[in-house]
Amino acid sequence: MSSVVMESAQTPGGQAPLPIVPPQSERALSAWVRHSLIQCKRLLLVWVRDPATTIQTLIYPALTLLMLRIVLGDSITSATGMPSQYGTVPMITLVAAMSGAVVSALGFKNEQYTGLLGRMWTMPVHRAAGLTGRLLAEAIRVLITTLFVIAVGFCIGFRFWNGPLAALAMIGIPVLFGVAFAVLVTALATISGGVMLVNIVAIVNTLLMFFNSGFVPTTVYPTWLQSTVANQPMSTAIDAMRGLCWDGAVTLPLLKTLAWTIGAIVVFAYPAIRGYRRAAETSG
Repeated sequence: MSSVVMESAQTPGGQAPLPIVPPQSERALSAWVRHSLIQCKRLLLVWVRDPATTIQTLIYPALTLLMLRIVLGDSITSATGMPSQYGTVPMITLVAAMSGAVVSALGFKNEQYTGLLGRMWTMPVHRAAGLTGRLLAEAIRVLITTLFVIAVGFCIGFRFWNGPLAALAMIGIPVLFGVAFAVLVTALATISGGVMLVNIVAIVNTLLMFFNSGFVPTTVYPTWLQSTVANQPMSTAIDAMRGLCWDGAVTLPLLKTLAWTIGAIVVFAYPAIRGYRRAAETSG
């Protein structure tokens, strides 16, 4: 039976009957997609209008990359025999993805405190749209940041040497990494306060940033630490990105990166969903 029902009565003026379209349930798949896109657009507009988010998303990563090139670039190149930008550019894209996720999580906490999440929860909006729209906005943010960092990297000698497909794969790694980290941070944001959340994530970011293969090869680290550094998620992603844009192994680091990111999404997705629902129901 057609979902569109025709009126039996004629409209004034003898015109043809008007179709009556039954209202669509907010639980429908099409409603989920549409509402997620609306939530994504809302968050992107909020971030664009916030100078602090712009600085965290674009300016800070670009300045960090330039400072690393000026202060440590020649030393890293001399010590490793590898142009430093093929390690620092991938590393900064990942650091920016993690740092931006914290800003998003703090925005989520603010929406909970102000009651915005609760108001949206009572509206005819798909229940999953709030979380999926946030993750989609995170993916777009990380993509923009990655492209901007790479553009700055081109100014200091970074190039793609393995063709357009390898370049697209390299750009996709920070996006996947950022989404996985956003799921983790969202799960933490639903059970911790804003200050505690920042402190926890700051510690994790610092450890991952200084103990990875972006600065120097893992063989430079103490023997007892090399295996840990080589297999932590940021190192595997940096190695895969370096192999895609310049030289080095690709398959094994990429598989490890996929295992880390997909594993994080699987492990933290349910706590994030449950926590988001609880935060929305107790918002305000």
